Amino acid sequence: MELEGIVAAVTGGASGIGRALARRLSQQGATVAVADLDGPGARATAREINGLGVEADVTDEAAVAGLIERVERDLGPLELWCGNAGIGGPAGGVELSDEAWNRFWSVNVMAHVIAGRLLLPRWLERGSGHLLVTASAAGLLTNLGNAPYAATKHAAVALAEWMAIAYGDRGVRVSCLCPQGVRTPMTSADGDLAVEQVRALGLMEPEEVAEAVVEGLQADRFLILPHPEVAAYEQRRAGDRERWLAGMRRMQRDLGMEPPGP
Repeated sequence: MELEGIVAAVTGGASGIGRALARRLSQQGATVAVADLDGPGARATAREINGLGVEADVTDEAAVAGLIERVERDLGPLELWCGNAGIGGPAGGVELSDEAWNRFWSVNVMAHVIAGRLLLPRWLERGSGHLLVTASAAGLLTNLGNAPYAATKHAAVALAEWMAIAYGDRGVRVSCLCPQGVRTPMTSADGDLAVEQVRALGLMEPEEVAEAVVEGLQADRFLILPHPEVAAYEQRRAGDRERWLAGMRRMQRDLGMEPPGP
């Protein structure tokens, strides 16, 4: 994908990976709209890159439709949508309430469904468009201590794969970003088992992830892995699931933390 001269939108752009990605796309010559539930944060990022900052809830279809209309009216045809907004807490398992599970589902999965529902008709008519789904290494593997995060990130990967297959021959490209540990507000909590897991494996800076995304988009790559070791982990998991499960239980014990549960 050629990034110079395109119009891109980045959700979750007030901080972390989204902010770094908006900056990096701008450096590549893209005109960038930055959206976030944190409106002031989105506008602050946009000011840095001479872009458009918009407060938007990615789980609200009317709000996302309004965002797309505004971007195309003010900036031009939207060629790249970076669905980067996501949530990681509260940690827990099946004991969490339906409300908590549904919140994960709305942000980590349905936001991508909504974006696809609104953008695909435009892109299919134009014969081009690129959707970047920010999932997680947890969507290829799993994580400790946070069942709804692992489950919804797996769903996000599956959705991205489905759209890549369904629309790849009609000019629409899909990429799926699956970083491991990244130094963002999401990894700042102490005592969280999932956070302790990624910290033990090492944290990458958001700017490094943004660089990997740019390289992946330019190479038209579906799976973007800023941590290349994740590919080896996924192969081991698929090759011997019992051994993988035993290894994850051992990691949980080594971290000295009790898993969540009733």
